[in-house]
Amino acid sequence: MDVRIGVTHTPKEIEVELAEGTDPDALVAQIEKALGGTGMLWLTDRRGRRVGVPAGSVAYIELNTGSEDRRVGFGAAVR
Repeated sequence: MDVRIGVTHTPKEIEVELAEGTDPDALVAQIEKALGGTGMLWLTDRRGRRVGVPAGSVAYIELNTGSEDRRVGFGAAVR
């Protein structure tokens, strides 16, 4: 599964390739929990590297599970 994260105040995106078999619903719950607070969104890629993004800096998140009909996106309010 691929995750693309847009970060506020920068044109670049963060792309994380998660391990095969990652549960999309559990990942969405993890993302929603992290974005509901002021902490960090932590993801571990398929090589075991951890990627952290401050929740307040997330502009959007796109999940790609391999099929076009399973994309999920989240938007953050601009302050």
